[in-house]
Amino acid sequence: MNEVYDVTIIGGGPSGLYSAFYSGLRNLKTKLIESQSVLGGKVNLYPDKILWDVGGLTPITGKKFLSNCITQGLTFHPTVCLNTEVSQITKIAGIFDIRASNGDHHYTKAVILAYGSGIITPNKLAVDGAEQFERTNLHYIPNSLHAFRNKQVFLSGGGNTAIEQANELLAIANGVTLACRSNELRAHEHIVESFRNNGGTLLLETQIRAFRSNRQGEIEAVSLSVGGEDRTVAVDAVIVNHGFASKQAIAFGETLGLQFNDSNFIEGSPDSTIGYPGIFAAGDAIAYTGKVNLLVGTFQDAVNAVNSVKQYLNPTAEKHAMVSSHNEAFVEKNKQFSL
Repeated sequence: MNEVYDVTIIGGGPSGLYSAFYSGLRNLKTKLIESQSVLGGKVNLYPDKILWDVGGLTPITGKKFLSNCITQGLTFHPTVCLNTEVSQITKIAGIFDIRASNGDHHYTKAVILAYGSGIITPNKLAVDGAEQFERTNLHYIPNSLHAFRNKQVFLSGGGNTAIEQANELLAIANGVTLACRSNELRAHEHIVESFRNNGGTLLLETQIRAFRSNRQGEIEAVSLSVGGEDRTVAVDAVIVNHGFASKQAIAFGETLGLQFNDSNFIEGSPDSTIGYPGIFAAGDAIAYTGKVNLLVGTFQDAVNAVNSVKQYLNPTAEKHAMVSSHNEAFVEKNKQFSL
């Protein structure tokens, strides 16, 4: 059998990362499994968004917040497995066998489900040849909007996130054209008005028909149908924000007898128990009365999940970890900070 861990955390977003930090604080041998090629979960979708509602932090960009989460999550050096999608969980003789879609097996005494809304992938364009431009100037999840400075940007989408992106781009781009497939935008009125009032070009009932490329293999123009009429728009870059498809972990959850609500989140309790001994949940993966669906709430879920794991593995253990200011785990680490 492969190496057996005390706890394996499925999901590398903020809840999974803080679970990894806190499990290290509680001296648990920890593994973190993430289906994507990078850690961070959904926060990767809004790197430039300013976050105001995380306790103890002044306004911070999603990218910086995520960097902090990753640094903190890796404090106690958990084993991290990226590009690893979980397909099945079974329990044999008190040990969980977590099987990945690539055939690998991961063995652990306890599990924390922190997969958020599931494996998220952007809904892509059904336009012939569109995929070739993903290597150049067609973007679904931009790493940073600052890359579009002084450019003519064409953005397709009609929801809040798309229009927030468009508003941010207006401040740095040479021009922004926002195209929506329906005859109205599905967004808060004030951000729509902000886009209109600040010089954005809005096209409703608009479908992307084709892309015209230059010699460098970049999109130089977008062919459209606008209200049934043909139109061509010259561009330097294209962003598509048509929402995301979420593949949730219901399949293995059902084999374990877990209960899901109408939104496909696991029904659980505030202490992160979900009705299966040895498996706990944190963050967006779990629903319970009094749940706080904010980043700040995910940290409490993580703490409760790890504390429940600790007592599951050792019923005589303290219910909570010692606070960091008194914890021996930080004695040496604290020396790097000047008082």
